[in-house]
Amino acid sequence: MKDVGQLVELGGSQRKKRPKVWLRNESVRVGLAETLCTYVMMVFGLGSVAQVVTGQGEFGQYLSINLGFGLGVAMGVHVGGKVSGAHMNAAVSFTMCTFGRLGWKMLPLYIFAQLLGSFLAAGTIYAVYYEAIYDYCGGNLTVTGATATAGIFATYPAPYLSLMAGFIDQVFGTAMLLLCLMALSDQKNKPAAAGSEPVAVGLLVLLIGISLGSNSGYAINPTRDIAPRIFTAIAGWGTDVFRAGNGWWWVPLVAPLIGGVLGAGLYRALVEMHHPHLSEQGEGLMGELDEETASMEKQ
Repeated sequence: MKDVGQLVELGGSQRKKRPKVWLRNESVRVGLAETLCTYVMMVFGLGSVAQVVTGQGEFGQYLSINLGFGLGVAMGVHVGGKVSGAHMNAAVSFTMCTFGRLGWKMLPLYIFAQLLGSFLAAGTIYAVYYEAIYDYCGGNLTVTGATATAGIFATYPAPYLSLMAGFIDQVFGTAMLLLCLMALSDQKNKPAAAGSEPVAVGLLVLLIGISLGSNSGYAINPTRDIAPRIFTAIAGWGTDVFRAGNGWWWVPLVAPLIGGVLGAGLYRALVEMHHPHLSEQGEGLMGELDEETASMEKQ
């Protein structure tokens, strides 16, 4: 019994003297969470593309890619949602700053974390699918052509798509993303139920993919596109990744920033700004109660 007592005391003292290893600096915690959740999203998203491309349709189709990115986003929100908000997208972070929901001083941190997470994810998928990629393309890493593999990592326009049409495509796709994200988080409207936010956001990305994805791969995310593109330039695809599609690379870098602000602004102008104040809601509720009371008294 004495030994047991000593063990209890020892356990209690260990609990009291437990080292505090968690980080207190908010910026560091946010940066680490945003990097990790972006990495998770991108690993699942890029991995789904790699599996479809190198499997030549045997291990999935276009829908597989949409599901991969949609579910990847959902998992990313689970990983970092309560710490960084799990933006995983520079267009989201930029829009939140524009509408005062995130301080501008935090924007560089978010963008750096998203770039780092996306770059590391591209490197991871390249390593995991290295042999499959080389078997598929015969060791010839190309950006265009029948066995092109650069599209596993970054987005490229369809052959028929002009730069202007592609720009509009990216503006519109990102606008729909931010418009719906604003609605899902609007507590005065019909927000996603508590705990269901990751699934709701994942379904939103899936919806955009299956409705607006065929023109250019629905990047709708500057950091998701540019970091893997830089990786492919370094890993063997060369500078063609910046020349392909008439110099397409800048479109998913710039257009989503514009689209995000437009979409969020549209929701705010047409819906959010017109919510009744709590006092008005209270008056409406009291009026309804008074009418019900009067009706009961008459009966």
